[in-house]
Amino acid sequence: MDSVNEWLLTWGDNLWTWIVLPVVVGLGIYFTVRSGVVQFRLIPEMFRTLTDKTPQTAAGEPQSISAFQAFTISAASRVGVGNIAGVGTAIAVGGPGAVFWMWMMAFVGGASSFIESSLAQLFKVRDAEGFRGGPAYYMERGLKARWLGVWFAVILIVCFPFAFSSLQANTISATVTASIGGDVPWLPWAIGVGIAVLTGLVVFGGVRRIAHVTQVLVPIMALAYLLLGLVVVALHLDRVGPVFAEIFTSAWGFNEVVGAAFGYIILTGVKRGMFSNEAGLGSAPNAAASAAVTHPVKQGLVQTLGVYFDTFLVCSITAFIILVSVPDLAGAERGIGLTQGALVGTLGAWSNIALSVIIFMLAFSSILGNYYYGQSNIQFITKRRGVLTAYRVLVVGAVLVGSVSGADLIWNFADGVMGLMALTNLIAIGLLSGIAFRLLKDYTRQRREGRDPVFTRALFPDVAGIECWEDEFSVTGPIRVYPTGGQTTKRRDGIRTPR
Repeated sequence: MDSVNEWLLTWGDNLWTWIVLPVVVGLGIYFTVRSGVVQFRLIPEMFRTLTDKTPQTAAGEPQSISAFQAFTISAASRVGVGNIAGVGTAIAVGGPGAVFWMWMMAFVGGASSFIESSLAQLFKVRDAEGFRGGPAYYMERGLKARWLGVWFAVILIVCFPFAFSSLQANTISATVTASIGGDVPWLPWAIGVGIAVLTGLVVFGGVRRIAHVTQVLVPIMALAYLLLGLVVVALHLDRVGPVFAEIFTSAWGFNEVVGAAFGYIILTGVKRGMFSNEAGLGSAPNAAASAAVTHPVKQGLVQTLGVYFDTFLVCSITAFIILVSVPDLAGAERGIGLTQGALVGTLGAWSNIALSVIIFMLAFSSILGNYYYGQSNIQFITKRRGVLTAYRVLVVGAVLVGSVSGADLIWNFADGVMGLMALTNLIAIGLLSGIAFRLLKDYTRQRREGRDPVFTRALFPDVAGIECWEDEFSVTGPIRVYPTGGQTTKRRDGIRTPR
């Protein structure tokens, strides 16, 4: 078993180091330049669209979940124990400079997140609960390659709802057990049963119940962790300036004796940053597609904000908790232990209990987000109701088993397979990016005209595979003709609810 684990670790590291990360960075820079630095230029629009009203059906019901609810589902998956354990590992291995490269990865990756989520919205389909979509759908509809979509869907299902959710459950179990103390053989099983029951109660209620839970849980856990981090920073206020300086100087290897350390710092920061914010991986677009909005670009902007929320807020909190509390990182413990040690050393033993509660919220919300990603892809492969029910049962079972199992082998397997998933998605969005740039151009044109942007598929008559986005009006009014770049489209004034 040790030899298999070592092989998986080596294979996964080589895949990410020599293939995935260069493609991620290269495409991220290309998307940044072609979009006119959309991830910075339209930051005000990100906040504006986050609170958009949800378009209504003819019966006055929301067409699907809101832009904010889709944001919280994706944030639930993004913001997990990796934001605590992953950042701790990055700092222990790559030093303070790794934090700078995590920030850079979030900024460059923001453009990739914009592209993939805008495409997911454009090529989404209807279901009984509203909408669904994601990379598998734009591979089938945009690239006309269903086989590629099925390949992607299978990899995602293996990685997120099964492997990663079992690991999140394992973290909850280990943290709670450590907080309670004592060696009680049945305690992990009791914790596992509790997590499994909670998971079952939510996932069997469908995407709307998941959205209702995450829209409450995500803000609470983020605020709680932010407050905890701010208390630690306030108690070490004199260290803030030196920590900032250390992050920037270490990032460029100014303090390093061996030149190779510079490359290792970059690699560590970029890799951990992508694992955390998932920009370009193809996971968040599954949540993005489920929202009811009036223009695909709106969810592209919202999901870019999700990348920033994950890295610039949550990951940065962890980094500063560690760096202001642990000036000397020599021999520092990797992972979540480094963060726990920094908290307890500053605030005392009670903070370990507080961190356990926060970790539970982080990990449980990730389980829900991961589950929804899998559901969307199960429904892409087959529409048989029995398969979805079986999937839900298996997810609950994976959570229970993960609570009482070892984690190393699953981590190494999932990391390697996730590299294949990212590579598949990056190739697809690279080929389809021209459509996303056209969407962005249409959105910015409408904003310049002082209108709330609305998209209909009549604007892109040359793009096949768009199922939704019909031109539907909820009120009558005079018809006006607007230019759309080489063609014209008729629009009726009033409230528009494209579906």
